[in-house]
Amino acid sequence: MKSSQFVIIGLGRFGSSIAKELIALGHEVLGIDSCEERVDEMSPILTHSVVADSTDEEVLRSLGVRNFDCGVVSIGDDIQSSILTAILLKDLGVKQVVAKAMSDLHGRVLEKLGVDRVVYPERDMGIRVAHQLASPNLLDYIELSKDYTIAELVVPKCLAGISLHKLNPRARFGCSIVAIHKPQGMIIAPAAEDVLHERDVMIIIGTNAQIEDFEQTVIK
Repeated sequence: MKSSQFVIIGLGRFGSSIAKELIALGHEVLGIDSCEERVDEMSPILTHSVVADSTDEEVLRSLGVRNFDCGVVSIGDDIQSSILTAILLKDLGVKQVVAKAMSDLHGRVLEKLGVDRVVYPERDMGIRVAHQLASPNLLDYIELSKDYTIAELVVPKCLAGISLHKLNPRARFGCSIVAIHKPQGMIIAPAAEDVLHERDVMIIIGTNAQIEDFEQTVIK
């Protein structure tokens, strides 16, 4: 999995959860928060961490946020700061802007501002969001236990036309494709002769390491 650079603005429970998981996945993370205590707590974990006002355009510019692959706005109850920060990230040219919404109305405002993805902490766990951000082909990620995971992965162009027999994920990686979601419907327990097509969705079960190995080796 290619290493990317993320800036997480707001290091509360949700933001710190995303940041820690992204670090665990091998990515670089800059953490920004106005609370010195939160920054100090996350400082040993993150690549960089800064006490700063994210609504100050010059501050964000000086931190070089425009060079980051993704900016995550995870500010708590201050909706105004959340909205202003999202606007600044978009204006500064951050490639992908993701923002936490505290309500449906807040989410609709963020969408109208052009935020690429709006997440709701009540519905989206930080760990799941981190995995989705880190892997563009990953649609969903659910931990069944400490070791086992179900992941939804979009079939990339490089796998189009390949049968499950040829791909053979069980023998090569230890994980199993338990279903394929195609435009015409879902195939449960697909057979070896079933063929993957671009933009199909594979539902895969395995350990975190097996699925990561599958992604790194097969999905280019």
